[in-house]
Amino acid sequence: MGKEQDFEKDAMKVSTVSIVANAVLTAFKLFAGVIAHSGAMISDAIHSASDVFSTIVVIIGIKISRKESDKNHPYGHERLECVAAIVLATILAATGLAIGYSAVTKIAGGEYDSLAVPGMLALIAAALSILVKEGMYQYTKFYARRIDSSALMADAWHHRSDALSSVGALIGIAGARMGFPLLDPVASLVICFFIEKAAYDIFMDAIDKMVDKACDEETEKALRSCAMEQAGVLGVDLLHTRVFGNKIYVDIEISLDGGMTLLESHGIAERVHDSIEKSFPKVKHIMVHVNPAEK
Repeated sequence: MGKEQDFEKDAMKVSTVSIVANAVLTAFKLFAGVIAHSGAMISDAIHSASDVFSTIVVIIGIKISRKESDKNHPYGHERLECVAAIVLATILAATGLAIGYSAVTKIAGGEYDSLAVPGMLALIAAALSILVKEGMYQYTKFYARRIDSSALMADAWHHRSDALSSVGALIGIAGARMGFPLLDPVASLVICFFIEKAAYDIFMDAIDKMVDKACDEETEKALRSCAMEQAGVLGVDLLHTRVFGNKIYVDIEISLDGGMTLLESHGIAERVHDSIEKSFPKVKHIMVHVNPAEK
């Protein structure tokens, strides 16, 4: 239970820091965008505002996914964290499309000379945003890996996409101030691209964990080796794995001497089960089936 409590404690701490930082950054970027007449900075502010909402989604997803198994959900609730990641990806994609539409409208308008030249405050806001959001990405990624949370990792990439979008905003604002006002809406279009790429990556990762995708070959090879190391195991006839949220389920068939008693073969199967469970903390459930070895 201690690990589950630590998981939720770390996730809540990171999420709280994320919400506060994004709320302050959103307010500052929106203020700078309006005052300095920068559409790119206003787009970037909207992106940061979506981060606040997405982090709330992450909190809800993590809390629900940590619930104990019950009669209606005997395998637990881990997949609900993937649902949170999918919701986050959808929000991110919708935000990016809205920003892209606004940028395309300005570019297609053709009246580039009438576009306002962004002020210095927008440039400062973009530079500050890059530093803060990259810092938030590294901070959130560290804890996401530490507690192995797909939803928290999705939130980390949300921070990185915001940092990259701020780089686009910085270039666009600087270009507009140098006499190329078209670069401000072009920067918004670049921001749209980064947001959509992040949304796609988050979505596909969550889907993989929702559809019982097998573990990577390296993990399966290690599972086979672990089983073969147990005394009495003559071979591994079958190994099926599936990722369930951030956990792994294993079905393995081992071959033993057909002359063994039921008690002896059961004891070896138990050793295989316990060894895998001890060596692979992410394995939540193991089913070991015994076959008589072919002579």
